[in-house]
Amino acid sequence: MSLLRTLAALLIVVVGTGVFAAQAAPLKIVALGDSATAGWLVARTDAYPAELQRQLRAKGHDVVVKNAGISGDTSAGALHRLDLAVDPDTKIVLVEVGTNDLRLHIPAAKMRANVAEIVRVLQKRRIAVLLIGLGSLDLSGIARAAHVPYAQFRLPPGKYRARDHAHFNAEGYRIVVARMLPHVEALLAQIKASR
Repeated sequence: MSLLRTLAALLIVVVGTGVFAAQAAPLKIVALGDSATAGWLVARTDAYPAELQRQLRAKGHDVVVKNAGISGDTSAGALHRLDLAVDPDTKIVLVEVGTNDLRLHIPAAKMRANVAEIVRVLQKRRIAVLLIGLGSLDLSGIARAAHVPYAQFRLPPGKYRARDHAHFNAEGYRIVVARMLPHVEALLAQIKASR
C-alpha cells in the first residue's frame, strides 16, 4: 500500500512539475525583417532583437526574442519564409520589411500588399503584431487597416549609424529599442491579461 502511495505521490510531482514548466516557459517574440533586424555591420548581440530581449528582461519580463532578420530580404521574401521563421508557439511578431523593395524599385503597391498579407497571416494565427517603419518608409496605413500598433523610427545620420552611414550602430539600436519598448510591453500586457 505504501508503494502505491509513493508512486501516486511521484506521479503528482511529475505532472505538477510538467504543468509548472509549461506555465513558466518564456514568452516567444520573433523579430521578422531585413538587415535592420539582422544587425548589418554590428555584432548579432547588438542588433535590436538581442537588445530588446535584454531591456525586456531587465524590466522583469520572461521573454525570448528570436532574430529572424535576413539581410537583403524583401517583403515577398519575408512572406515566403513566414511559416519557417515564426514558430507555432510565438506570441508576438515584430514586422520590419519594405526598405529593400523600395531600393530594388519593386512597386510600392506590391510591397504594401505583401506587408499587409504578412500581418493578415499572423493575425489568423492569433499572433500579436507590431509593425515597424524605418526612415521614410511609412507603413502606418497598413497598421491602421489591420488594427495593429505601429512604430516609426527615424534617427539622424551621424553617431547613431554604422560605418555605411545607413544602418544603425549599437547605440542607434539601443535608442530604437527604448522607443519600441512601450509598444511591446503593451502587447505583453494584453497577452498576459488574456491568459
